[in-house]
Amino acid sequence: MNLSLYSVNAFLILDSEGHRVLAKYYRSKEQKDQRTFEKGLWQKTKKPGGDVILFDGHLAVFRHSLDLIFYVIGSSTENEIMLYTVLTALFDALSLLLRNQVEKRAVLENLDLVLLCLDETIDDGIIVETDSTTIASRVSRPKADTTEIVINEQTLMSAYQTVREKVQQRIQQL
Repeated sequence: MNLSLYSVNAFLILDSEGHRVLAKYYRSKEQKDQRTFEKGLWQKTKKPGGDVILFDGHLAVFRHSLDLIFYVIGSSTENEIMLYTVLTALFDALSLLLRNQVEKRAVLENLDLVLLCLDETIDDGIIVETDSTTIASRVSRPKADTTEIVINEQTLMSAYQTVREKVQQRIQQL
């Protein structure tokens, strides 16, 4: 048995017509080969139903979402449960970040978040995280500075007093 940490060969997102939305290959393939592989894979998986397929010597787990299909591709000897766990974690993290609107438009508008999620889940083909909430929390945009400055009469009077004291000190120094 050949054990390796490198369990993921590629991550793909294809739209409902088989066009590439996102593709990240960890084991390099020629560009022409990638397109041919993606087209064939889409032909086999375009209809909803099923979630694991052995295609072209690779194990592919996939998940349909509105107008997208998400794929995690591994070698034919890889554990499909592990690959499916990665796919589910990644999809659930994206659902959290995109507020359950995992569709082509939202993915393209937030491609930076999708890529960060992918990087937090898979690093050069090595699975590094499978908890969706952890992935989403690492990726989520920091909120704008939440320390609100409340300006009211007390604040204005305090500022006036501070300025007045500084001016008095300067006058006394002269």
